[in-house]
Amino acid sequence: MEENIQPQQTNDFNRIIPVNIEEQMKTAYIDYSMSVIVGRALPDVRDGLKPVHRRILFAMNELGMAHNRAHKKSARIVGEVLGKYHPHGDSSVYDAMVRMAQEWSMRYTLVDGQGNFGSQDGDGPAAMRYTEVRMQRMAEAMLQDIDKETVDFQFNFDDSLEEPTVLPTRIPQLLLNGSSGIAVGMATNMMPHNLSEVIDGCIAFIDNRDITIDELMQFVKAPDFPTGGTIYGMEGIKAGFHFGRGRVVLRGKLHIDTKPSGREQIIITEVPYQVNRDSLCDRIGQLVNEKIIEGVAHINNESNNKEGTRIVVDLKRDAVANLVVNQLFKFTELQTSYGINNVAIVKGRPRLLNLKEMISEFIEFRHEVVVRRTKYELREAEKRAHILQGYLIALDHLDEVIALIRASSTPDVAKENLINAGWGLDEIQAKAILELRLQRLTGMERDKIKQEYDELMKLIAHLKEILANEGIRFDIIKTELKEVKDKFGDARKTDITFLDNEMSIKDLIKEEDVVITISHLGYIKRTSATEFRSQRRGGRGAVGGKTREEDYIEHLFVASTHHTMIFFTEKGRCYWLNVYQIPEGEKNSKGRAIQNLLQIAPDDKIRAIIDIADLQDVDFVSNHYIVLCTRKGVIKKTALADFSRPRQTGVNAITIVEGDQLLEAKLTDGNCEIMLAVASGRAIRFPETKVRPTGRGAIGVGGIEVDDVTDQVVGMICVNPSTPDRTVMVVSEKGFGKRSPVEEYRITNRGGKGVKTISVTEKTGRLIGIVDVSEKEDMMITCKSGVTIRMKVSDIREQGRATQGVKLIRINEGDEIAAITKVDEQDEVEVVAEEHEVATEITPIDETTNLKENTSEGEDPVQS
Repeated sequence: MEENIQPQQTNDFNRIIPVNIEEQMKTAYIDYSMSVIVGRALPDVRDGLKPVHRRILFAMNELGMAHNRAHKKSARIVGEVLGKYHPHGDSSVYDAMVRMAQEWSMRYTLVDGQGNFGSQDGDGPAAMRYTEVRMQRMAEAMLQDIDKETVDFQFNFDDSLEEPTVLPTRIPQLLLNGSSGIAVGMATNMMPHNLSEVIDGCIAFIDNRDITIDELMQFVKAPDFPTGGTIYGMEGIKAGFHFGRGRVVLRGKLHIDTKPSGREQIIITEVPYQVNRDSLCDRIGQLVNEKIIEGVAHINNESNNKEGTRIVVDLKRDAVANLVVNQLFKFTELQTSYGINNVAIVKGRPRLLNLKEMISEFIEFRHEVVVRRTKYELREAEKRAHILQGYLIALDHLDEVIALIRASSTPDVAKENLINAGWGLDEIQAKAILELRLQRLTGMERDKIKQEYDELMKLIAHLKEILANEGIRFDIIKTELKEVKDKFGDARKTDITFLDNEMSIKDLIKEEDVVITISHLGYIKRTSATEFRSQRRGGRGAVGGKTREEDYIEHLFVASTHHTMIFFTEKGRCYWLNVYQIPEGEKNSKGRAIQNLLQIAPDDKIRAIIDIADLQDVDFVSNHYIVLCTRKGVIKKTALADFSRPRQTGVNAITIVEGDQLLEAKLTDGNCEIMLAVASGRAIRFPETKVRPTGRGAIGVGGIEVDDVTDQVVGMICVNPSTPDRTVMVVSEKGFGKRSPVEEYRITNRGGKGVKTISVTEKTGRLIGIVDVSEKEDMMITCKSGVTIRMKVSDIREQGRATQGVKLIRINEGDEIAAITKVDEQDEVEVVAEEHEVATEITPIDETTNLKENTSEGEDPVQS
């Protein structure tokens, strides 16, 4: 026995190779790290997936789990993936699949889950034996054409099956859903984006390969998170798009409500991406107990999966809501920052990518897929055409073929006889002829074969043209991308707020005219001016804003989204806000409380607004003034330069004496004529030069005499004498109005009583407003009920200043005019609107009405 063992031990010893342990450790660790980088932690730039996600989708596709099929148990899919493709543990597979089904984790979910898949409050999903899944439509679009040799396949871990190295996706998944992972020595953290924006960027890149990243940012504006929120500042995002590394600051969305008791509460409706709502509430409670955040009485998480996020923060009676909001942003996860680190696998190597490179790699991959798909379809078409050609030859020699087959002893002999018959048939065609069913020999079937052959030849010619012409291939890519956008595209969920020092932000904002409305209770919104159509005067109008019963539209004006609004409050404070920062809302929506946008005191409110195109325009700012007037007739002029440096906390614009309040503010060039009107129907006109410029803290001087305690100034206009065809429009509470030439009002010194501007009666009500208009403009009139009417100024003929005027809008009983403004006339005027837009049908005043009751001296009858 010993003699037999000894030689074996000697052979084993001779096979031992001594190695340096340091070198061996280096080599082994490098192999391990590359395995983690390429095979587990980093996504592929082409389909944007890590191997585990790719294997899950491929396995579900192999099981036939389409979006319109029945759900299957999650454990079934996990077992399939684990046993065939991904031997790394069931929890890693299930956790990855669960995340692909969570709407708050993925911007566009790829898996349709049924059952408990967790919550945004940190609750975990149910066990895989309880939940069920199937693919979403978008996942199917990622697997489309996989059976057409569009991508390479590789052996699985035990070489028993094949799996794709990448999916032939039509979806730019890497940008849409982003990715995060920690490898060895590197990591990736890519943000999700909006599908419509990304596809627009891809198409723009196809159209112009030399497009710059700044030009691409016109389309791909910023990340778009599944949980919404508001991006705060663009500099970090711009760095991420340009260099692959950057930073996103994301804030939750909230608004401030007032309870019936008078106390305010902060309602948080969206939290930042991947923020646990319960943890956020616990953190706020902890900070309140530690006296770091003061003014909070109670906090409650009222969120649920059906209605979404709702966290209510009740404030103490003396708390300042804006101050508490700022503390929440500063000390809690209500404001969170994310590092952008765009690292992905490109041609087998990890690379840091900018926006253009990510789009370029995806388009290059799509081009490769289109080429491979076309080549496959061409091969299949040529194979089929070849067989059909054989059929046609056989049908042309049908009797000879039948005789030849009958004379053959075996199928192989028959095949050889067909090949050698001299008709030009090869082995494939001969075999197909032998397998031909007898019913294909009828005349009708022969016509079908000929038709199919002709169509195939056209298809082959088209496929060859695709392969020969790169332009056609990229047109196909664009068409498929547009189809994806039409099928899956949606609006942004995450808003973008730009910081004051980011001057290039206007390039990202579409310039358009918008109607801005502010209600009596301080709710503000902007709406596209095209939503308000013109009507004939005397119509009922349309709803211009849904308000509470005690609320109504108080200010209504038109401005460009690129302009800056300067707000003046009744206590004489001044604030600034860019028009694009005003929340957008539908015409019928309430809007957002202005206290959420400006740091206005709770007992103060907006009284006047001035629209400035560019506060950085030195020439414009140095040559213009702001004229202010108060209810008691005080007037003041201050250089616009004093208001050209915005402050978040606002500044004093005028010192208001007790019992008075600011009414109006106008922008002038120093050479205007000022007109003031009072509710009792008087108006005064005097040159602007009669008011000398003073600083922001001054009180002002007398503009018009207001004797009666019940009387007050209702409006001010500033008319440039060089402007032609300007007329003065006055409107009363009960819908009467008229316009008169400016010259009807004689020039006097400031401080006088003025002259009669409208005949005030019980039927007309007191004077409510005064504006200067021309015939090329439209008028918008808003009632306290929220009804708004828009009409052409040219429809209202000029009258003397002492007349009563005509009926401009039919007002319901108990309603009154709240605000008037002028807008530029639109090219197209739509008189009849869709039914859902109108508060009540457009009812012209009946011409049979007693005209004597509706007119006075110099007044024209109301037209239908």
